[in-house]
Amino acid sequence: MRHEAGSEPADGSAAEPVEAVVVVGAGPGGLAVAGALRARDVDALVVDAAPGVGDRWRTHYDRLHLHTPRRWSSLPGYPIPRRYGRWVARADVVRYLEEYAAHHRLRLRLGVAVRRIDPVDGDAPAGRWRVTLADGATVHAHDVVVATGYNHTPVMPDWPGRDAFTGQLLHARDYRNGAPWAGRDVLVVGTGNTGTEIATDLAEHGAAEVRLSVRTPPHILARDRFGVPAQATGIAVRRLPPRLVDRLAGVLAAVQEPDLGDYGMPRAGRDLYTRTLEGRVPVQDVGIVDAIRSGRVRPVAALESFDGDEVVLTDGTRLRPALVVAATGYRAALEPLVGHLGVLGERGLPTVRGARRPEARPGLWFTGFTNPISGMLRELAIDAGRIAAAVSAGGARPRG
Repeated sequence: MRHEAGSEPADGSAAEPVEAVVVVGAGPGGLAVAGALRARDVDALVVDAAPGVGDRWRTHYDRLHLHTPRRWSSLPGYPIPRRYGRWVARADVVRYLEEYAAHHRLRLRLGVAVRRIDPVDGDAPAGRWRVTLADGATVHAHDVVVATGYNHTPVMPDWPGRDAFTGQLLHARDYRNGAPWAGRDVLVVGTGNTGTEIATDLAEHGAAEVRLSVRTPPHILARDRFGVPAQATGIAVRRLPPRLVDRLAGVLAAVQEPDLGDYGMPRAGRDLYTRTLEGRVPVQDVGIVDAIRSGRVRPVAALESFDGDEVVLTDGTRLRPALVVAATGYRAALEPLVGHLGVLGERGLPTVRGARRPEARPGLWFTGFTNPISGMLRELAIDAGRIAAAVSAGGARPRG
């Protein structure tokens, strides 16, 4: 049952609904918090602009699997079923999120975006926060959890000549598989997990030439070594000083990271953990190393500009690819929601995340705005439990 206001306004109009908790975002982070709250007998309303839960997982490229094993990727209160295998496929992640929402009987309001979050002047019963929806409706809540995701809005660099490029330019968000590009030349820009996996996918689908534009050589790790997933190391070093981890990783790199220097991919610097803290996690090798060594993917210099049907690289090379895939990342795009509240810092990310309550903004929480070396889904699950405990202890009314 909802936590509702106990009286109507003096003018006789209907009272606006008052929720114990509104969760903004029905992806893994938002569902995890709602599930953890349900376990504490607190009924949250989950709001999302998409028509279904886990919408971004529905539109990722087909080849994608979790880079973290199933047992370390589950959300609170409902493990990922064994039938989905150790490395869960994209479509099965969607199925799991649907099952998760059904298992916890989560209350969802889908197909309507949240436009803005504002504090309510004065005391409850109106709740501490007013959530304004895109359809003009408002919902008051005691607590609000923002879980719209680290990778929310695609970033497309404003390369000179980009708009006049006569080939096709796609952001990685819009790439599905390499079948349409068999026999054609493609340039992939970006050497994170998405860029390297898309380049591998294009090669496996028979693209004539796949070039991978490299600005900063990535750290590349085996997804598992001798049966031990790379995530185990990430968990082990999660709380160590970054400089210490960088030094240790630098020593181990000669053994653990492939040497692709002869193929045009220089070794990465000794900054593995420092990069992770900036949101750039190591690449999990799910085929890119073999693709580069076999010549099916060829590293080239960074993209500098477009010139008609040509792409100009920083070393002066000119290419004529039929397709350029920009695996150039995303931004959180929180400014319309909470930019006026003074809670955003560098790169537009929340200055306070997880279960640490901002002193100036009691009852406003953020989850899923880091890209940790220990695994995003694992950290979302931990965050959800902490937020749920703090919200429950703060007096959010349980469901009736």
